[in-house]
Amino acid sequence: MKVAVIGPGAMGCLFAARLARNGIRTTLVDYKPERASRLQKSGVIVEEASGMATARPAVATQVPPGQDLVLVLTKAYSTATLRISSEQPVLTLQNGLGNVESLCTMVGSSRVVAGTTCEAATLVAEGHTRHMAPGITQVGSWTSCPTGVALEVLRKAGFEVEETDAPGRMVWEKAAINAGINPLTALLNVPNGRLLELRETRQLMRDLVVEAAKVAATEGYRFPYSLVERAEDVCKRTGENISSMLQDVRAGKRTEIESISGEILRRAQLASLPTPRTRVVWQLVKGMEQR
Repeated sequence: MKVAVIGPGAMGCLFAARLARNGIRTTLVDYKPERASRLQKSGVIVEEASGMATARPAVATQVPPGQDLVLVLTKAYSTATLRISSEQPVLTLQNGLGNVESLCTMVGSSRVVAGTTCEAATLVAEGHTRHMAPGITQVGSWTSCPTGVALEVLRKAGFEVEETDAPGRMVWEKAAINAGINPLTALLNVPNGRLLELRETRQLMRDLVVEAAKVAATEGYRFPYSLVERAEDVCKRTGENISSMLQDVRAGKRTEIESISGEILRRAQLASLPTPRTRVVWQLVKGMEQR
């Protein structure tokens, strides 16, 4: 089985390392040649609760031919710039909204498997990731792409994986939860769990999730459970985790605010639905990016 993992960030390194260590022929794709060369020499380091281990997936600057699966774990703003052929299934586990649509345009909807993961990881340094907390990964066919390969390789690598017949709802659920957690952790410079410790931030997180869920409803997505409760559960389960948005702010990098809060705002405007709190946090994070 051959799998290409696109993106050498915290999640890309985690997944590439786990796949490689479990006998899957894995290529970590990094479009920056100099960094790819360094990763090829150093390997990928993953810190787990049980200790630290180094894996040595192949590293390339483009997806090699003949892959059985391409796993996309880049930042959402990079999705439209990827170079992927339409010869193999493509699985996205990225944050935010709009990634699936971009990939469908690129390779065709019949080649796309979409999903979400609750695995939590923090990038310590280049090629060095800390696995903060395990979580369930859910994947499903966007239209007609078989999910067998994706399920097989992820389970072989030791991830807890479930198949869903509603990947669109799962993507929206993750986006709504991220819309409540990520911008606030980035603005307050705190790990996830701190959001629950202050009454004001906890309420604001709840309000942001509710606004996102209302926008999802305009696209036909209903949730038979409380997204607010799920967001709070994520904060409890990943209390010490540094959100990807806060990692980006600390590193002075571009965040995924556009594909999370910005995309929710855009879709809310199309539905003439007010989302005042989402607009404010979007504006504040955009301001931080431009400092």
